[in-house]
Amino acid sequence: MYSKNTIYIIGDAKTSSNNPITQKFNAFFIGLVIDRKSGLIMDADCSATISLTEKFVKSLFIGQSINDTENVTTEIETRYFGSSQKALVVAFKNASIKYQQIVEV
Repeated sequence: MYSKNTIYIIGDAKTSSNNPITQKFNAFFIGLVIDRKSGLIMDADCSATISLTEKFVKSLFIGQSINDTENVTTEIETRYFGSSQKALVVAFKNASIKYQQIVEV
């Protein structure tokens, strides 16, 4: 399904204790399939309690560059108003750091 040029990275973050995601998963996670060379996000998923959230988060990330944290963060902050907005930003930045460590090797 994914080319050999792709890598899979998980980004994680804590959410507030009253967030349903925390009650179900203990944290918030995003999974990103990224083209190793270009940094293009090919696929995405997240730990959400509502399937529409998963679909919307996917639409925020697919086609974006993992290297463009500023634009992706702005996209999240101006379009995603779920209770885990801050956790989504932190999880993305965490995934971006992991990507940088992988491609530097």
